[in-house]
Amino acid sequence: MLTPMRNDVSKLVLGTVQIGAPYGAANRTGLPSVDRAIRILRRAHRFGVSQFDTARAYGEAEERIGEAFGGADAPATITKLDPLALLPEDASDAEAECAVEASVNASLVSLKRASLDTLLLHRAAHLTSHNGAVWRRLVRLQKAGVIGHLGVSVQTPEEAFQALAMRGVNHIQLPFNLIDQRWRETGVPNAARAREDVTVHARSIYLQGILAAEDSMVWPRVRGVDAEGTLYMLDTLAQLYKRVSIADLCLAYVRGQDWIDGIVIGMETEEQLDRNLALFDGEAMTQDEIEDIEPRLPRFPEALLNPALWPRPERESE
Repeated sequence: MLTPMRNDVSKLVLGTVQIGAPYGAANRTGLPSVDRAIRILRRAHRFGVSQFDTARAYGEAEERIGEAFGGADAPATITKLDPLALLPEDASDAEAECAVEASVNASLVSLKRASLDTLLLHRAAHLTSHNGAVWRRLVRLQKAGVIGHLGVSVQTPEEAFQALAMRGVNHIQLPFNLIDQRWRETGVPNAARAREDVTVHARSIYLQGILAAEDSMVWPRVRGVDAEGTLYMLDTLAQLYKRVSIADLCLAYVRGQDWIDGIVIGMETEEQLDRNLALFDGEAMTQDEIEDIEPRLPRFPEALLNPALWPRPERESE
């Protein structure tokens, strides 16, 4: 039985996309009811999870966080700007700033907050789009005390380097997992270590749940990728490194990365929450283990590593 505050959950960030929308290739339960979502949120907080990750684009997620905590004694919350899909590329600076303000105000209302702890761009392109108007407006809102920290949700190493090059960026979220070695091979960890003022959170450590599910049927059909063979390899490695499951192996690997400050894990049921909390009772991988396992891993195509490229009917990337 889990005991509140027992687990070493200092790096666990509760991802709420599944709380607000039916999401994830391995999601078989769909969108939880409001009552169930609130129970998950409050249970996570009670067991020591002190950070939640959400976004304007995550359906009802912000509203459900606001309903669960009412702005009082709430966990630190990282939200993301609306993706601004309806804002034309040739929109004026004023139009871009209005779209930013509308998104920020909607987040404040939904979360029932007077200010936002951390706000990320949902699209790294908005660092420079619209003559920089989107980012400039966010910086002014930060100076006014409406936003605490500013950052960017990135998709690729190239976007990570762009974000790390901007001094006003103090938070980066990126997709990182055991089978995705693009970040290490391009030098992102060293660049992140050089920016001590930047918090780095990893998401997609189970790659939309397909790694933790241990079921090849939920994997996307990607040319050149043998799902069953990959799961067999991961299971063999889990046994080699004395891990209880592939999920344990994946989590321990990311927990062992000294350049990653938080791990965003989405959950749509209390059972999933409890399983992930239990995994945090185990030890993170040591640096020696990390250096030993990485050469054993094959390289996978971006068509697998980026869910946005998965063939239909798989769900879109966040």
